[in-house]
Amino acid sequence: MAPKVPESVLKKQATQAKIAEQAKQASYEAKQKKRQDKKDAIASAEKYAAEYKAAEEAAVTNRREAKAKGGFYVPPMPKLALVIRIRGTIGVSPKAKKIMQLFRLRQIHNATFVKLNEATIRMLRLIEPYVTYGYPTRGTVEKLIYKRGFGKLNKQRIPIADNAVIEEGVGEFGVKCCADLIHEIYTVGPNFKQANNFLWPFKLTSPRGGFSNKTKLVHFLEGGEAGNRGEEINKLVKRMI
Repeated sequence: MAPKVPESVLKKQATQAKIAEQAKQASYEAKQKKRQDKKDAIASAEKYAAEYKAAEEAAVTNRREAKAKGGFYVPPMPKLALVIRIRGTIGVSPKAKKIMQLFRLRQIHNATFVKLNEATIRMLRLIEPYVTYGYPTRGTVEKLIYKRGFGKLNKQRIPIADNAVIEEGVGEFGVKCCADLIHEIYTVGPNFKQANNFLWPFKLTSPRGGFSNKTKLVHFLEGGEAGNRGEEINKLVKRMI
């Protein structure tokens, strides 16, 4: 006659079998979700690529039409600026220091995206001696997020190594992958504020070749480094990534 198995052992075996089944189900669901998220991310990237291409073609068409009529095509005013701090804390006025805190530029060579409107343009003019800024291209936005992108989760600096980080941070606002995040920032979408606050300020290096000590404090238009440099900001970012 086979020995009788104690009831406590049977209960333990049943519990372990139940836990194993739940873990298996959770693993299967996670794999399915990951597969679906990958499909959604690819679809989003393709949709945005078509949108960018259509915008570029429309700009070219408008330029050609204006030229044919003997006029000039004036592109719309930029909505996005990339601001880089190029000076330390010595000699900074309290007002300028407060503005740089609002823009999250707490350290030298920190960079953040800023939505351009009347108020922010006025603030940028007040801190021009301490920063340089300009209008980033889509390629520059992509490089910064892919190469130097860190997200803010629970007040911690987390590298954006996976779309799951983005989904956890700003998924509730419809930003679920890198393509969504880049699109929201570059086009200054309706959830720009949440997407931008999720991004930790970029920590860039000193530019290759460095800044000149003689011209660092001079405005860019006068041959220096500070202030508004328009689309030339993209060349500087390339040297600082």
